[in-house]
Amino acid sequence: MDVQSIILAAGQGVRMHSKLPKILHPLLGKPLVFYAIEAAEKVTHTSPLLVIGHGAEAVRQTVGERVRYVLQEQQLGTAHAVQQAMPLLKDGPELILVTYGDMPLLTSETLQHLIQTQQQHCGPITMLTVQLEDAHGFGRVIRSANGNVQAIVEEAQATPQQLKINELNVGVYCFSRDWLLLALPQVPLSPKGEYYLTDLIGLAVAQGLSVAALTLAEPHEAIGVNNRLHLAEAAAILRRRINRHWMLNGVTLEDPDTITIEPEVQIGQDTIIAANTHLRGKTTIGEDCIIGPNTIIEDSQIGNRCQVFASVLEQAKLEDGVDVGPFSHLRKGAHCAQGVHIGNFGEIKQSYLGPHTKMGHFSYIGDATIGANVNIGCGTITCNYDGTKKNHTEIGDEVFLGSDTMLVAPIKMGKGARTGAGAVVTRDIPENALAIGVPARIKNINISE
Repeated sequence: MDVQSIILAAGQGVRMHSKLPKILHPLLGKPLVFYAIEAAEKVTHTSPLLVIGHGAEAVRQTVGERVRYVLQEQQLGTAHAVQQAMPLLKDGPELILVTYGDMPLLTSETLQHLIQTQQQHCGPITMLTVQLEDAHGFGRVIRSANGNVQAIVEEAQATPQQLKINELNVGVYCFSRDWLLLALPQVPLSPKGEYYLTDLIGLAVAQGLSVAALTLAEPHEAIGVNNRLHLAEAAAILRRRINRHWMLNGVTLEDPDTITIEPEVQIGQDTIIAANTHLRGKTTIGEDCIIGPNTIIEDSQIGNRCQVFASVLEQAKLEDGVDVGPFSHLRKGAHCAQGVHIGNFGEIKQSYLGPHTKMGHFSYIGDATIGANVNIGCGTITCNYDGTKKNHTEIGDEVFLGSDTMLVAPIKMGKGARTGAGAVVTRDIPENALAIGVPARIKNINISE
């Protein structure tokens, strides 16, 4: 059977005390709602319907075209939200999956199990439940003597005896579309002036229809984010889940409690991640690397057998066998070819360093193309900005830059050229020439002679 997903995400999230809509708050590098969208996409193989309300324009700008939007102009409860989406589904898939934009821990595997249960069920509803000693404010699942689901009782309306029940309603459902279309208009108005999906359980039972319940194997999947404490709780669980995955797939995490690996990161076998390391965005790391401690890598590509120690990489690329750090910063566009060495307190941006080039310490390379086997002496700086625009520096293979060399771009140095310590280079230097002084003068046209 085909399945259509509806994700409810119209609430204001007042307990977040934020200008930002709740579902857009970041969780391990992604907006909260993205987790619900991705889980739904995996099981339905189609774009979810996202019911939005508060902060609708901000949600549209962030989420983009990966979903179809339904606007709930007045937030009149969960059943009302689903009803806003139903005109789009009159001739659609046979099953309707309803989830929430603030439940990031609910997995696609659980949703698939829920759908399969409903496919095998003769009644119109399969619901998710969870067994918890602390009810977290969830409604209680009321069953008959023979174990059939009879109703959901919200905590505020529950009797003392019902409050002792520890089977709770998660609020996630898989419905028969045809039954749902007829039942939604029958949902009564609650004392709070809203229409709730939970009342559909009682309606189905009153019609003599069966309601199936699937109990979560992992109770933490039921966690919804209503405040920043919940956000931190969800982040901790998600970190543990991701870290466990990588450790079971051949990656060593030396201190998992201090390591953050975001969901889209990829890591090769036999790589070691040391303490206090944060891997963010679409970072990929090859095999046999040592990353950290005290390292941040974001949206970067790291080859095999690389070492990055106590440094920051942002949108950078390291080919195989590169080592970086400590205390270096590779910014957007930094590209280190095979075997490059970047020592302590080096900074690179929008530059290519050729194979086996060495930049030992205290240097800045920006907007430059540097050849192979170049020695970048301590304190070397590419003076790439003239106050109006950025200018390019080109360094040939086997160049030797003496300590404290200033390269005033635009500038070119030919293969095998050298600079003396403290040289301020303001014009091109030909191959195999030596430049010294301030401003630098060519001392010897051909060093090799």
